[in-house]
Amino acid sequence: MSSHATTAPSAHVSVDRPNLTQVGTIVWLSSELMFFAGLFAIYFTHRSVSDPGEWAASTDLLNLPFATVNTTILILSSFTCQFGVIAAQRHQARRTGSLWNLRQWGLQEWFTLTFIMGAVFIGGQVTEYAELVEHGLMISTSSFGSVFYLTTGFHGLHVVGGLIAFLFVLGSSFVAGRFGHREEVRAHVVSYYWHFVDVIWVALFFVIYFLR
Repeated sequence: MSSHATTAPSAHVSVDRPNLTQVGTIVWLSSELMFFAGLFAIYFTHRSVSDPGEWAASTDLLNLPFATVNTTILILSSFTCQFGVIAAQRHQARRTGSLWNLRQWGLQEWFTLTFIMGAVFIGGQVTEYAELVEHGLMISTSSFGSVFYLTTGFHGLHVVGGLIAFLFVLGSSFVAGRFGHREEVRAHVVSYYWHFVDVIWVALFFVIYFLR
């Protein structure tokens, strides 16, 4: 009597590995966080050694209501950006219905709206700069002027970088024959960056406009 050894069929084990592009973006944003931490340190250092009266006189020139509206626009753009990511997850490049039916919007509509809101924020920041310069607050005028333009200026450059990234994703979605995983990853990466920029601005807004 011969015995035959029975072996169970080998099961295919699938391992979900993180996307290297997304991981690389998170690592890069961590280094950007350290950069902005340095800017915050510069701001608080200047504030601690500056004349309180001069610092207060400079902060009184800030237009809080205008900056609040501009900040609200940027915060809301994070929501429109995320709606675009949700559309990308279902591989929907463009709307499937009326322009006024937001539920049927695709990535292109949501990211275009986000781009417009980000551009409005930059326009508002430029307007605020022009108003402050008109009132005599320039980068060389005072210690507050130096750190104000330094911190908000670098943040503005990051916002412009995000706007360029939106244009790249939108362009690739238009030329792509089929909206797939690659386009979805690009949408995720840009959203990480945009949310990061928004969070940094909320912190800057609180420090500069409220901790006077």
